[in-house]
Amino acid sequence: MNSWTAVFRIQRKLNRSFTVSFLLFLLLAVFGLFMAIPLVYAVNNAFKPLDELFIFPPRIMVNNPTLDNFFDLFSLMGNSWVPLSRYIANTLVITLVGTFGHILLASAAAYPLAKHKFPGSQIIFSTVVLSLMFSGTVTAIPNYMMMSWLGWINTHLSIIIPSLAFPLGLFLMKQFMEQIPDALVEAAKIDGASEYRIYWQIVMPNVKPAWLTLMILQFPMLWGSDGGNFIYSENLKTLHYALGQIALGGIARAGVGAAVALILMVVPITLFILSQSSVIQTMATSGMKE
Repeated sequence: MNSWTAVFRIQRKLNRSFTVSFLLFLLLAVFGLFMAIPLVYAVNNAFKPLDELFIFPPRIMVNNPTLDNFFDLFSLMGNSWVPLSRYIANTLVITLVGTFGHILLASAAAYPLAKHKFPGSQIIFSTVVLSLMFSGTVTAIPNYMMMSWLGWINTHLSIIIPSLAFPLGLFLMKQFMEQIPDALVEAAKIDGASEYRIYWQIVMPNVKPAWLTLMILQFPMLWGSDGGNFIYSENLKTLHYALGQIALGGIARAGVGAAVALILMVVPITLFILSQSSVIQTMATSGMKE
């Protein structure tokens, strides 16, 4: 940051009156409160008895909180012939392997595209950008055919392997890696660092905002996967599928459905809250400053 930019920012900060700052804060608070209403409503629904769930007009806050919805949910899961721990283990395997595998694969593929200009690199990157235009609906049939040819139908690999090839991850990692000065990489090579050491100890720490963002995007997508048309065996199903089947039991299970919605929301939201501060901090402090 040069001196003129710093002076300009200080002047702008000094020229802002208390009234303008207060109005800006009030406006942001109103928007934040408005965006928090669905989350607050979902949390309160999980603790509402049935009579409050069907009251009209609906109320956001619960009057008589109860844990019966969660007790009923655990009772139903306890009577299932597949243990709850199996569903949780399947979900964790798919989510963790898919998320961290994608981060490693996308960063490893983006590094040579960003820092090594080899023949065909532009064609490869253009193909990746072009693949961003296709939605999952368009690629569903080819994806199923490839998983069938490989013999991975009804296995966790049918969910994990396609998630590793998420094109947005490669695009995002390459864009961040291009911002790292080539002089930094060349200096590391002069000092005798190998390509793997440069990638792991120099490049990856400097693109921390990119892979944290990928984690925020990839984790909820895999956490909410129910297996789709790839997994048929009950003992290979995910937690999202099991809880979703319980929630579809009719009006009598409306409270259980509200508890299911809260459980499925807690983990992705917690991950986002924990990672958001790191993303903002690393974006503000990482990289090379002039």
